[in-house]
Amino acid sequence: MARVVKKKEETVSLETVLWNCRVALRGVGSTDKNRDAVISLCFLKFAGDKFAKRRAELMAQYGDIPAFLEKASFYNAVNVFYLKETARWAYIVKNAGANDIAVIIDKAMADIEDSNPALKGALSLNLYATLGAPKEKIKQLIDEVNKIDESRFHEEDLIGRVYEYFLQVYAASGTKEDGEFYTPACIVQLIAEMIEPYSGVVYDPCCGSGGMFVQSHKFVESHHGNRKNISVIGQESVQETWRLCKMNLAIRGISHNLGEKNASTFTEDLHKDKKVDFIMANPPFNLKGWRGEDQLIGDPRWHGYGVPRVSNANYAWILHMISKLDVNHGIAGFLLANGALNDPDDYEIRKQLILNDKIEAIIVLPRDMFYTTDISVTLWIVNMNKKAGTINGCQVRDRSGEVLFMDLRRWDQNVEEIVIDKGKKKKKTVLTPTQIQDIKKIYNSWQSVDTTLYANVPELCQSVKILKKDKVHPEDVSIEDKNFSLAPSKYIEFIDNDLDIDYEKEMERIQNEMRLLMVSEELSQSMLKDAFRGIGYGID
Repeated sequence: MARVVKKKEETVSLETVLWNCRVALRGVGSTDKNRDAVISLCFLKFAGDKFAKRRAELMAQYGDIPAFLEKASFYNAVNVFYLKETARWAYIVKNAGANDIAVIIDKAMADIEDSNPALKGALSLNLYATLGAPKEKIKQLIDEVNKIDESRFHEEDLIGRVYEYFLQVYAASGTKEDGEFYTPACIVQLIAEMIEPYSGVVYDPCCGSGGMFVQSHKFVESHHGNRKNISVIGQESVQETWRLCKMNLAIRGISHNLGEKNASTFTEDLHKDKKVDFIMANPPFNLKGWRGEDQLIGDPRWHGYGVPRVSNANYAWILHMISKLDVNHGIAGFLLANGALNDPDDYEIRKQLILNDKIEAIIVLPRDMFYTTDISVTLWIVNMNKKAGTINGCQVRDRSGEVLFMDLRRWDQNVEEIVIDKGKKKKKTVLTPTQIQDIKKIYNSWQSVDTTLYANVPELCQSVKILKKDKVHPEDVSIEDKNFSLAPSKYIEFIDNDLDIDYEKEMERIQNEMRLLMVSEELSQSMLKDAFRGIGYGID
């Protein structure tokens, strides 16, 4: 009798499957449309899996009775979307080879929205019919997405893993504008660890694809809290990104309020007069034309500070966020381009923010952490109450009149490689979990009533008084001494690591050499800065 040899099932990694999903539509349409098509189909798959699981539970409990199996409330009660038969994943797979598969998928999207009011406006309607992809390519995509299954890949958070992959890789392969919908996960984690959103309302005025909201929930879960104690509200101006955010949060079961539509936070605040406990944000850097020349001149958000200039929205974002924070305990962590630390055009607003004691910490991050720019950016911590008290069970001292500065530009040893296309990769600096905890430790030690826990560290951190009159020692430098600059390099001590170098003469030599090399009247300022950094001289 002949022995039957069973063919061993080929083991394919999750990364391979996700990569195959991306390349299935290669050469068809725009990056944005392909991104939305892939992520939307994954949404259908996960929604379908959750529905099928819940339906099996109901059948086991009540039997094959339509009154129970087809009642939407029985699904919605456990954060599962009710799906009509034509919107179920099994139906999509069954018809994957049909000539009208694009229309079938579009109808499934419309049916889900129709059955679940919470998804109104979240899904891209008529996307597949206008994609221009042949049915063979759509079938290939469906076949690959169908492989993303918990029975095959035993990930603790498979949905999160898949969404994070696609958001990250499409951001890495996009332009500067395309990358605005995604903030690197390690930076979002750092913000959450710094402001500790255990309970209350978390707000993001430019929420992108929702990464800040996702991380706030992860923070609560990782510290054994109750995610039901967190509610999230936000706003996003770009329609496609607003949809991505709603999908991202909905499929993870995160309740949210993003308004009824996409809209500009400045000209159409969808959460007007709302006060929040926490803000986590990554506003577009140096945004121009955020208002018309004569718009918002008398807006109450600028009261006491002055009207932010039209050509750069950095300080408009800051003032907007401060206007949203609870005046007794609100705290915000947000990112801005380094230019905001010392921009002379924003001097008066910056000076008033400092004098009003709203800024608690300024942390310059390593270069090259973002996928669409290699610049270093700054994490700002704004705190509406720097008085002594208790924060999440820990006693903190009165930090009034002080700001903590940190410079992490030397923390660039950890590099992550992202494959964005065949033979094309991007390398980006990442903060490790250990580094994130080290940053948090410095910040919490500085806040602590036990003053022995914190000490200034050359080339890393420095606690600085705001006013000259409050300096402990005459030789100390205050923020007032430096004309209200927030650049950490003006306060953190720099050490000459090579004592044999005469820095004044060395810089003079370099400047003379560079003058000789000039071939035109214009010499890039960045070249000069790079020359200084080459000898270890700290410059912003």
